[in-house]
Amino acid sequence: MGVMTSHRKRPEECMNVNHSTTTTTTPPPDSQRKRPRLLNSMSRPAPTPNGIVSRISRYPDAKPPLIREVHAPCRNRKFDLVRRDLAEPRTPARARATVDVKGSVLFAAYEEARRSALAEVRYLPSKGKEVIDVDAESSGRGVSDDSGVGEVVEVHDLEAKVVVDGGVVRRRQSTSSPDSALTNKGDNSLKVVVSGGKVWGSEIDFSSVQAYKKLIESADRRDDRLKRLEFEITLNEKRRETFNLLRPKKELVEVVPKEPFVPLTKEEENEVARAFYTNRKKILISHENSNIEISGEKFQCLGPAAWLNDEVINLYLELLKEREQREPQKYLKCHFFNTFFYKKLIGGRNGYDFKSVRRWTTQRKLGYGLLECDKIFVPIHREIHWCLAVINKKDKKFQYLDSLKGRDSHVLNVLAKYFVDEVKDKTGKDIDISDWEKEFVEDLPEQKNGYDCGVFMIKYADFYSRGLGLCFKQEHMPYFRVRTAKELLRLRAD
Repeated sequence: MGVMTSHRKRPEECMNVNHSTTTTTTPPPDSQRKRPRLLNSMSRPAPTPNGIVSRISRYPDAKPPLIREVHAPCRNRKFDLVRRDLAEPRTPARARATVDVKGSVLFAAYEEARRSALAEVRYLPSKGKEVIDVDAESSGRGVSDDSGVGEVVEVHDLEAKVVVDGGVVRRRQSTSSPDSALTNKGDNSLKVVVSGGKVWGSEIDFSSVQAYKKLIESADRRDDRLKRLEFEITLNEKRRETFNLLRPKKELVEVVPKEPFVPLTKEEENEVARAFYTNRKKILISHENSNIEISGEKFQCLGPAAWLNDEVINLYLELLKEREQREPQKYLKCHFFNTFFYKKLIGGRNGYDFKSVRRWTTQRKLGYGLLECDKIFVPIHREIHWCLAVINKKDKKFQYLDSLKGRDSHVLNVLAKYFVDEVKDKTGKDIDISDWEKEFVEDLPEQKNGYDCGVFMIKYADFYSRGLGLCFKQEHMPYFRVRTAKELLRLRAD
């Protein structure tokens, strides 16, 4: 039988233009190899540079990647097809398949231990916790309790099991495992563990009588706690009120009537303005009881930014005494020394001379006893600054008032000694002033410039003689200057 041969090349040989590639087949004889190559070159055109064959020949043959051998169990992939079968019952064949796929017996042992541990944790019956039976027909949302007592709620439902573990609700299919605590009553009832008294994400309606009673009890516990907190709040409020009563309070400033701040009328303002522009040598004011005369030149001290002189201060203090005598029921009984008293009192060799002022306060000269007065006012002139000292018999105090917040304990010591000598001279008795307070008044209107000290001083005496607190300020000084000028012109203090 003859053998038929074919000199035609196979398609793969025709496409193979990479002559450098080695093959494992035995090359044909020269007679058969050269002829097709000649025919091929004659019958087929040469490949163009942009042809498919020429482009394919540029790339080398693909080499397979190196295969990495696994010498130890690898980490499980997150999405593994084998893990879908973990929920299926464990069989020896499935266990072997798992070992074959994972390549390690340790992984199968790990899965087995993990599964048994989860079963023990999820279905372990809670000890010392109360069980509430809920009807199987109930459904709906869970009820949360604010109490801190853990609870186990049993629901007769064969379709689902919900375990609340640390506030997380897990839902599992019912099982008939004999190790499960859900089969204690033989009905595969559902137990919901309420951690911290709360059911998170539960879809169960606690509508039975027992659950309702439990909610009522938890509400009562909350009410008791709220009542206890309310009692503590009330008790603390009462304690605070008691402490406020015991806390020392500053002297309250009384409501000032309108009398110390009555504005001047248009006629009074014109009268004061004319007095400021009168002849400086003309006597504007003459007071018979004190024999004080004030000329136009001395009256100018009541103008803006001027220092008050002795005549104006002494006349104003005399008018304050006359005001008290006109209306004794309205004002305190006071005595006002003039500006020369203190200078005379400290004019002795030792800085104290009672004899020089002993006859200033006789009953015949004053018309009343000095010891009958509630307050005794003593103007103090310290070179270029006016202050006020008060012998406050009503409150048993020696007070010192300085508009610049200055202090001079020597003044209070001198007045204390004078008061003891005055009582001894007029009554023949020794008075004990050891319990009297020496006070430097701090809560008083403060001077903001260098020329209103005299106005501050006479207004201290004015308000104290009224029995009022010192409720004026630096802003009132221009008004007080004009009002004092009006009162001096009319010889009447309002």
